[in-house]
Amino acid sequence: MPQFVSSPFPLRRLRRVRKHEFSRRLVRENQLSVDDLIYPMFVLDGESRRETITSMPGIERLSLDLLLQEAEELVRLGIPAIALFPVIPAEQKSLLAEEAYNDDGLVPCVVRALKERFPELGVITDVALDPYTTHGQDGIIDDHGYVLNDITSDILVRQALCHAKAGADIVAPSDMMDGRIAAIRRSLEQHNLVNTQIMAYSAKYASNYYGPFREAVGSSANLGKGNKNTYQMDPANSNEALQEVGLDIQEGADMVMVKPGMPYLDIIHRVKHQYGVPTFAYQVSGEYAMHMAAIQNGWLKERECIMESLLCFKRAGADGILTYFAKQVAYWLQNK
Repeated sequence: MPQFVSSPFPLRRLRRVRKHEFSRRLVRENQLSVDDLIYPMFVLDGESRRETITSMPGIERLSLDLLLQEAEELVRLGIPAIALFPVIPAEQKSLLAEEAYNDDGLVPCVVRALKERFPELGVITDVALDPYTTHGQDGIIDDHGYVLNDITSDILVRQALCHAKAGADIVAPSDMMDGRIAAIRRSLEQHNLVNTQIMAYSAKYASNYYGPFREAVGSSANLGKGNKNTYQMDPANSNEALQEVGLDIQEGADMVMVKPGMPYLDIIHRVKHQYGVPTFAYQVSGEYAMHMAAIQNGWLKERECIMESLLCFKRAGADGILTYFAKQVAYWLQNK
């Protein structure tokens, strides 16, 4: 921790270095760059399909051909990686989420196409079952609706392996099942996929900020009035997050995630301070929607508030940020 020197006023005037732009730049403790950005993208079946997401102005569901066009622009802007989230047709959803590990399914096909066209662009895939289940939960349920841990973990392993074989650079389990990181790591090692990285959603809270995302992937209607409180973390808890992160690191995670973002900056800080591992944050759909609503109503300045919100993650200790603002911010950074 820094040791602060106590000097009486006026020997020490902290405002001196704030007077000029050049000196503010020289002493700035944190910087936001394009290297910090990961762009979440929603993909659907078909060709030339583009669907708006009402609760997320400016964000769309795209078919593969249009997603590849978007990816070309992202590469030009220097964004290091994208995170893929599939929109699965209702007829392909099931109680056991078999489509999640279909080698010819939507996600593997998109991954193969992206890596063929843009090998330099990092591709992160979501390892979770909620887009594939008829009930919208992230796992397999019993007769009482309780999500079963071990059978869900078995299916997540098959899903992660499917994505890795297709060429995914990073698989990102976002389900919060116990022990799934170790199981996925063992499977990747056994199949000689030793360089496939795991970004564990280690501290994923049972938050109310996910609503627009669930609309985007089409799981909100399936979930209905249900919730995910029995496996995602209680928003009241902080020490528990450190336990979750510690376990995932022990089990073979290369990087960890805190989700949501801005309401949980304290968790990001504690995780980074405690473990010093690559730590990522997800500025989730509800955060994006709130910013956009206020910006579109003229209540907040667009560029200034978006940039401030992302800089907060860096100050808290995040190494990178999943944000729906990534493309716009990359453009601003490139065109200062």
